[in-house]
Amino acid sequence: MNWQKRTAKCGEISLSDVGNEVIINGWADSVRNMGGMIFFDVRDRYGLVQAVIEPENQKELANRAKELRSEFVVWIKGNVRNRENPNPNIPTGMVEILVSDFGIINKAEVPPFEIKDDIGTNEEIKLRYRYLDLRRSIMQKYMLTRNKVYQIAHLYFYDNDFVEIETPVLMKSTPEGARDFLVPSRINQGKFYALPQSPQIFKQILMVSGYDRYMQIVKCFRDEDLRSDRQPEFTQIDVEMSFVEQDDVFSVTEGFFVKLWKEVLGYDLAEPFQKMSYEEAMTRFGSDKPDLRFGMEIVNITDIVKNAEFKVFSEVIASNGLIGLINAKGCASYSRKQIDELTEFAKKYGAKGLAYIKILPNGEINSPIAKFLTQEETGNIIKAANAEDGDLLLISSDKKYRALTILGALRIEIAKRSGILDSVKDKFSFHWVVDFPLFDYDEESNRYVAMHHPFTSPKEEDIELLDASPAQARAKAYDLVVNGAELGGGSIRIHQEDVQKKMFSLMGMSDETAEAKFGFLLKALKYGAPPHGGIALGLDRIVMTLTGTENIRDVIAFPKTTTGLSLLDGSPSEVDSEQLSELGISLALKEE
Repeated sequence: MNWQKRTAKCGEISLSDVGNEVIINGWADSVRNMGGMIFFDVRDRYGLVQAVIEPENQKELANRAKELRSEFVVWIKGNVRNRENPNPNIPTGMVEILVSDFGIINKAEVPPFEIKDDIGTNEEIKLRYRYLDLRRSIMQKYMLTRNKVYQIAHLYFYDNDFVEIETPVLMKSTPEGARDFLVPSRINQGKFYALPQSPQIFKQILMVSGYDRYMQIVKCFRDEDLRSDRQPEFTQIDVEMSFVEQDDVFSVTEGFFVKLWKEVLGYDLAEPFQKMSYEEAMTRFGSDKPDLRFGMEIVNITDIVKNAEFKVFSEVIASNGLIGLINAKGCASYSRKQIDELTEFAKKYGAKGLAYIKILPNGEINSPIAKFLTQEETGNIIKAANAEDGDLLLISSDKKYRALTILGALRIEIAKRSGILDSVKDKFSFHWVVDFPLFDYDEESNRYVAMHHPFTSPKEEDIELLDASPAQARAKAYDLVVNGAELGGGSIRIHQEDVQKKMFSLMGMSDETAEAKFGFLLKALKYGAPPHGGIALGLDRIVMTLTGTENIRDVIAFPKTTTGLSLLDGSPSEVDSEQLSELGISLALKEE
């Protein structure tokens, strides 16, 4: 070994070490030759400390130091002393190391970008050189926060009698929703495993097996179209409990988040978390994951304008649609160009257009629909919106939930543009959204699909609706939402075979198909399945929220791009014909 092992960590050297000899190992962060002094900062994952060589007294060291460059791996021996010019911005800023010896362990090429937090480097370059990107202190902060979440989760659920059990990574393909990633079997050619979208069925079987409380931090996989906040592989904290009702799952989950926020951020969350029905969330905020840190609630003006001589409104009302608005306080000064931008934004959510009413500072009304409204109707709209001079009313008219969704999206967009979100960025609003519809109707396939998943129990009072009006049945499903982001979702499960079969049947699944896909679960439910329920918490999104980053790739060590590529190792990649032959696979590639 031609280097000396460390006796101290760079970021942990403090005033208590003054006068002591230490050896540190790390990366040269910067090298500055000031003539009379040579300064170089040394960095490890614990932090950074300044080292000093005095050329007048240490000519040999100074001469050797000429070779030093940023990102060289080095060892440093020296005495800790008080720093002449303290740096209060770093934990080690009161001290420095007077070097008595050092060595270069390994040299480094000039990196393609600086190892600094505030770099503007293209993300593609950072992902290609991820090992360098991960050296940045902000990225190490994200990874260390993620590690802390892991440790707190393990301990919390252990202390609450949960058993950690690993479920299979190679399992049966049972697609209901997102596409499975398929894995061909070499031994059983023509057959495939699937990577789990969730351990859902296995954790339910563990409840049938009597394990009572299960927990796992687990990788899951979905072969779906990607978005900026989605990854093809993701991590969730998976939880299941027997002999419980909804509030029992809430209590355990809330306790975990209270502990997590306190230990990571020193932030006190109030229990119990607020509960809101899906219908209330959509009606008031236009989202099933509303941000409750600010108001700007949706106002339903359908009754106010039901007799208006505006064809767009009358057609929507005739088809049982909804006309609603949000009040963008103080935004009447928006230009025509800004209004056009908001209109184009609304069209992304299905809007055909966007009506508006400006209430100018002098009380004058500026609106392209004013000529279709009576003075009384306009006055009632303004009153319902609690609007004042200087406000901008944005109006959507469409099918009920489409109109609400458009207004919900505009609500967030206005909050971004007007600085509202910046003003509440240090607040956390946790709440549950409950009583989701049990089904969505898929017009393309002309059948019902489960809004959450097909193992979710209907509410007892709605079971009779399964025969008469399935679309009106509500589920014992719930989502945990913070600041407009869903951190987790779960449900009370179906634990009776006949109800589970009924659910499959309503989704257009024949008995034969249900048996082929889920026969092993249906069989398990025959052997004494307890009432049970649980939740899956998105670990990646939890860490995003704790660290304040808006990019999910920041909190995953080796993420994929939005097109599912790993730029570091070049996956997915082609495989040679011999490998395909062993699997009994030939390729029929689509023409581009």
